[in-house]
Amino acid sequence: MDLEAVELALRASLHQAGATALSTLLQFDPPSKEQRQLLCSCGHAARYVELRSKPLLTAVAAATCLRPYYLCDHCHHGQFPVDTELDIENTELSPGVRRMLATIGHELPFAQGREQMELLAGLCVTTKAVERTAEAIGADMEARQLRQRAQATQLNLPIPMGPRIPILYVEMDGTGIPVVRKETEGRAGKQDGQPAHTREVKLGCIFTQTKLDAEGYPIRDQDSTSSVGAIESCEEFGLRLYAEAWRRGWARATKKVVLGDGSEWIWNQAALHFSDATHIVDLYHSREHLWTLAAKLYPHDAPAQKRWVRVEKDKLDDGKIEDIVASLRALAAIHPGLAKDIETEANYFEGNKERMRYAEFRKQGLFVGSGVVEAGCKTVIGRLKRSGMFWTVRGGNAIIALRCCQISGNFQDYWEARRA
Repeated sequence: MDLEAVELALRASLHQAGATALSTLLQFDPPSKEQRQLLCSCGHAARYVELRSKPLLTAVAAATCLRPYYLCDHCHHGQFPVDTELDIENTELSPGVRRMLATIGHELPFAQGREQMELLAGLCVTTKAVERTAEAIGADMEARQLRQRAQATQLNLPIPMGPRIPILYVEMDGTGIPVVRKETEGRAGKQDGQPAHTREVKLGCIFTQTKLDAEGYPIRDQDSTSSVGAIESCEEFGLRLYAEAWRRGWARATKKVVLGDGSEWIWNQAALHFSDATHIVDLYHSREHLWTLAAKLYPHDAPAQKRWVRVEKDKLDDGKIEDIVASLRALAAIHPGLAKDIETEANYFEGNKERMRYAEFRKQGLFVGSGVVEAGCKTVIGRLKRSGMFWTVRGGNAIIALRCCQISGNFQDYWEARRA
């Protein structure tokens, strides 16, 4: 006996039986005389015309919905009230199927999503259906975030409710994704004379911390991370992240921390929206600056590079940034050919010195690395950077919103709010 063939045949039969039952449930009667007129959006009355059928792909199989059709004689706009009630307006995919497509579309390339739908659910859909459905749901999530951002602009923020939060972190970073050519018109690439091939996605992560481990290192609270991201300006993203931080309880946090690398836009937004927080430059990015300069000071001499970095790294870990700056500026006289590079690094450390008091931050039991948002750039945005992918800004932002919602554990809340 071919058990797999029997299993799949039984599944197909049961699905078909379920679709038949659903079709029976979706056969609506004509409205009563009192309900044969509805208000049209133009302000006039739409009258009942007839019952019309509609094919509907459901979570079990294809079904048919028969429902009343109304037409406005004034503006000639037709409407199906049942479609709105069942959340099948302007689509032939049931809510259950659209939820499946969104779940698969946020995780896999759309063609693979189509294959997974056929294998796991026994439903045949097109690759385009996976793409359009995932992007449509993501676009709806993005629209909700934009409304929250607009409310934050007007200081229309939710009232802080709930218990105090010991420590709340905000992290920011940016990473590029490949886009179609029209999205980079007029934008310079990384190399002189070359056009850009990517657009920067700004990603923000918010999480809480309540405990330290046995060695005194901070532990991120499990399942506490939420993310937001988009291809947009620094100012727009700053408001987006501020709105999410407020939703997560920024006003209820006893201690607030902003973490990021040394990018200027990060600290501009931190100063604008999170001025009451402790600002920390990622320790490991700071160390990379030392290694980069060491490679220029001692080219082809790895032992010398390690010796120099070891000395400066100890100062960095102790938060003695003024000593690092003095040491760097003393090197300029010894290496006149590298004076410009040395001065750049000296200015970097001097400008961020208050964000680099790592010994003090560790005494407070705080994170000094932005690993959460860096991991988010790989897990959240990595889906959009696979080989052969090129995005429009609109499509990319829709999938980013969908992935942020899914990975943050907010998809169920979104779906319930959508049905409300």
